[in-house]
Amino acid sequence: MKHKILYAEDEPFLAQIVSDNLRAKGYDVWIAKNGQEALEEFKTNMPDLCLLDIMMPLKDGYTLAQDIRKLNTGIPIIFLSAKSLEEDVVKGFKTGGNDYMRKPFSIVELLVRIEALLLRFSVKRQASDEITVLRFGDCSVDTVKQQLKTTVAIYDLSYKEMMLLQLLVKYKNDILERQQALLKIWGDDSLYNSNSMNVFIAHLRKMLKDDASLQLMSIRGIGYKLIDRG
Repeated sequence: MKHKILYAEDEPFLAQIVSDNLRAKGYDVWIAKNGQEALEEFKTNMPDLCLLDIMMPLKDGYTLAQDIRKLNTGIPIIFLSAKSLEEDVVKGFKTGGNDYMRKPFSIVELLVRIEALLLRFSVKRQASDEITVLRFGDCSVDTVKQQLKTTVAIYDLSYKEMMLLQLLVKYKNDILERQQALLKIWGDDSLYNSNSMNVFIAHLRKMLKDDASLQLMSIRGIGYKLIDRG
């Protein structure tokens, strides 16, 4: 499976050079031209690693890293920046970075650092079955592979579907408040995101319908409850 990399960089020439080298090494790459676009790409595609410039329009790299950490505490982040003072590097690590490379940097060194971080974080994820595989009823969801396994099929989930199911399992036999889920997964509780969650709930309900021990209920005006009679 290809690793996915989000690359936030507002210099088109540098973005092209780096992304071409990453793709040549087998990575899938999404390029964002500013911090706000990068955050939206992160929410949509859920990459395995982030490369962040610092001086970007709309949202700087430090702020972007903090926003990403609110959504995912376990994804590796590398800062790539012309800001080279010691306090800049320290701030990079304090705002959520795992590594910091000063521009101009060596592509070869960047590739080595990316590989090392991906390996390190992959080992950490695999070390905890509790986080990786959640079991409920006669089903299980693998949060790394983003797959739901039922008694009749294996389904590939989108990142947001997986996050929603993970929350439902965490709160099984209890109520998952609608606003809580929206803020956790989408970052806000707008009507557009609320409608999107309705679609995801309907899709999850369809995938779980063959497990008689499970029932996914909608609690009007409040949220959802995954009942597990197993």
